[in-house]
Amino acid sequence: MSALSTRINNLSESQTIKMAKMGRELAAKGVDVISLSFGEPDFHTPEHIKEAAKKAMDQNYTYYTPVAGYPELRKAVVAKLKNENNLDYDFSQIVVSTGAKQAIANAVLCLVNPGEEVIIPTPYWVSYSEVVKLAEGVSVFINTTVEQNFKITPEQLEAAITPKTKLFMFSSPCNPTGSVYSKDELEGLAKVFEKHPHVYILSDEIYEHINYIDKHESIAQFDYIKDRVVIINGWSKAFAMTGWRIGYTASSKEIATACDKMQGQITSGTCSITQRAGVAAYEGGLETVLEMRAAFKKRRDIVYKLLSEIDGIKLNLPDGAFYFFPNVTSFFGKSYNGKTIKDADELSIYLLEEAHVATVGGDSFGDPTSIRISYAAAEDKLIEAVKRIKEALGKLK
Repeated sequence: MSALSTRINNLSESQTIKMAKMGRELAAKGVDVISLSFGEPDFHTPEHIKEAAKKAMDQNYTYYTPVAGYPELRKAVVAKLKNENNLDYDFSQIVVSTGAKQAIANAVLCLVNPGEEVIIPTPYWVSYSEVVKLAEGVSVFINTTVEQNFKITPEQLEAAITPKTKLFMFSSPCNPTGSVYSKDELEGLAKVFEKHPHVYILSDEIYEHINYIDKHESIAQFDYIKDRVVIINGWSKAFAMTGWRIGYTASSKEIATACDKMQGQITSGTCSITQRAGVAAYEGGLETVLEMRAAFKKRRDIVYKLLSEIDGIKLNLPDGAFYFFPNVTSFFGKSYNGKTIKDADELSIYLLEEAHVATVGGDSFGDPTSIRISYAAAEDKLIEAVKRIKEALGKLK
């Protein structure tokens, strides 16, 4: 009999971490693996941010921090939300956490009671449904397709809401699809939420600055639902600060106070050095961010052209983030070397073993028809990776 709790036994391993691990293990054996499995910019953290961290150490920012973050960092977040998003918050409504993942967990655990429903459009980031499990909530999925650019309609949302619904979780730009909701599309959803005041909204905006169509739009801009919106954001994607582990929530004071309380019993305050680096990032302008975004857009266009030339792949042109999420069902049931592909996860493993390219199967994203391909890699690596994928898929008969 296992000594482990039902809670941990019911929790799934992160598929993105699993595939990255498998890729590293194969590479350790001397295989030339190209990893397109992780959601991590391949750029270095900008110099002015690293310099701020060094200066922070020299100035002895080495002690415990307030649980919700240094006031100066929270005020920098408030200024960013006002200047970039035209959203008004007080610094008391900001809670800084050890990454956006902790910010999401804080919000869900503070809002969702056992048995309450959480609506999640598919495909979704792998941890959404798992955090709902930890809260003992019930995930209710709204399925989308590549034909609708993986975005739900107000009608789909209305049909999913019940008296038991407590929370709606989504990301824009989206991981894993790269879909971006326009202002009009968000307003359509907001009008539905206006009719259901018992439903809260978690808006994951971590890919905000990797947006190729227009300025970022937040669902929090609609005043009639703003107090029920929890914005999730951070520094990891825009400023290439994945290893620094820093994110935040912006919410009503009631929810912010609850998140502060929750975090105080789990990790307390985020790393002091990282917080000082975060201040420098938000106060240092967006020049490096825009440079990275331009590079990502160029890579997107290269990969889109190459993937479009592969027979059997169905894909759309993502408007943000740095992922493709192509439908690969045409390869299900096909075989090579005695191995038959039954689903997207098996196809992802096949591509790792046969093409030495690490991708992620779509099942853990709530869509077993597709695989996620990250283009956060150098152009030559991306060109070679898609070439290998094309050759490996061509062997399936």
